[in-house]
Amino acid sequence: MEGTVIKSTGSWYYVSDHQGSLWACKIKGSFRIRGIRSTNPVAVGDQVEFKEIPEGEREGLITRLQPRRNYIIRRATKLSRESHIIAANIDQAVVMATMAYPQTYTLFIDRFLVTAEAYRIPARIIFNKVDLYDEELTRRLDQRIAIYEDAGYPCWKVSVTEDQNMEAVKELFKDKTSVIAGNSGVGKSTLINKFNPEAQLKTAEISDYHKAGKHCTTFAEMIDLPFGGRIIDTPGIRGFGLVDMDKEEIYHYFPEIFSSSHECKFHNCTHTHEPGCHVKEEVEKGKISQTRYNNYLRIWEDNEEKFR
Repeated sequence: MEGTVIKSTGSWYYVSDHQGSLWACKIKGSFRIRGIRSTNPVAVGDQVEFKEIPEGEREGLITRLQPRRNYIIRRATKLSRESHIIAANIDQAVVMATMAYPQTYTLFIDRFLVTAEAYRIPARIIFNKVDLYDEELTRRLDQRIAIYEDAGYPCWKVSVTEDQNMEAVKELFKDKTSVIAGNSGVGKSTLINKFNPEAQLKTAEISDYHKAGKHCTTFAEMIDLPFGGRIIDTPGIRGFGLVDMDKEEIYHYFPEIFSSSHECKFHNCTHTHEPGCHVKEEVEKGKISQTRYNNYLRIWEDNEEKFR
């Protein structure tokens, strides 16, 4: 039998077969993906083959993983050498962010975008909770959107709870398989519940003390959208660690830096200290965002161990 993994709890993989029936499946202890050192050899979105376990009720054993069209991945933990596959076989990766309540830092956004670029997955950004922003936060949001749109990333300003610009967001997700990620509390589950109330994903109030979200989504899960398409909801994460990436390649995944790098004096310029660096000149002129460049430097300067 064949099907799609729609939920993973770490020990169980819930597979929807071609008739829409749901199977709770396990994998063999020796099941590993060649070339990928991952904490989860099977991920939501994977196409798998499985066989029924006779003594179980709609239980199965995954026997084969079909070739992936793509996947998106992050470091499993801050100090880990292993990776965690967030989702597989997706059409787009969407990061949901907020200027406050809680604040999403640009370094998180840029790490996510770099990963999407590395795996050739189109990336989009949704800025939520615009109904809560004062004039200053709104001004800063518009500046941030200008930076990302100049870099080639489409952005949406929304308020999920107040239904602001939600029709446009619906078109974004329509008829696509999307993975959505973001810090806890930015509104991912609220957005999915708005589109599909039957999903009944848990939500929680923002902590008044920490001004941060509480983890409600525990496991990755694929949810069907009534207007067409599917969203893979992911657990809220505070950091987004990069893996499987050489330091010398990182600038390739900042589109505006990469396009300017062709005019650098040295072909192997790292855009950090070399003379005749066209990228640094563009930053000084304001043609490349200082914030994006600073995040490039922070990612580049991370311990090399994190990229292996």
